[in-house]
Amino acid sequence: MNNRPSPAHQPDAPTFPLPSRGAQSTSHTALIVPQATELAARYALIRDLGLPTEAHPEFDEFARSLCGRTGFLYGFVNLFLERQVFIGLHQPPAGSGHAVVGRTMSTDHGWCPEVMNRKKALPLPDVHASPRFSGNHVVDAIGIRSYFGAPLIHDSGTILGTVCVIDPDRRSQSEARRLRDLVIDTGREVMHHITSDSNS
Repeated sequence: MNNRPSPAHQPDAPTFPLPSRGAQSTSHTALIVPQATELAARYALIRDLGLPTEAHPEFDEFARSLCGRTGFLYGFVNLFLERQVFIGLHQPPAGSGHAVVGRTMSTDHGWCPEVMNRKKALPLPDVHASPRFSGNHVVDAIGIRSYFGAPLIHDSGTILGTVCVIDPDRRSQSEARRLRDLVIDTGREVMHHITSDSNS
């Protein structure tokens, strides 16, 4: 980003000690290795791009704009680090009667982990339409009914995180394609912003 301040905290790529032999099953250990490798690659790319790992007004504006275009109450630009970190966030103001969310969340919560795994957009006009997606911490904590998210994929193939919107009201199936496309378009805009500024 032009004239972007240096991140207050830009950690080195983390290391993940593997369990000792026999401590866990081979399948569980095999799962840890690619996750650690992907996270290390993500941190390396974040450093190369000069991307902040904390709240930043430029990404807050992307989240605000996405909410305006979709009519959703909450919007996020989300990096997947040890936790999900919302470097961009738009939400209802305090006192509005809607839940106020923080800037971080466990990587096990919400629907963005599914977007990261599938590497493509996830449209959920009604999260309760599928048992797979209806049981979720975000549903229980905030009462969210609809979700649309898309991955932030660099040309190198590294996935940095997601852009997404959530809302306590469900959306119709007839709206789903338009909303999905708006979120995908915003993801492209965010990545263009990130990569063009890193080359300037």
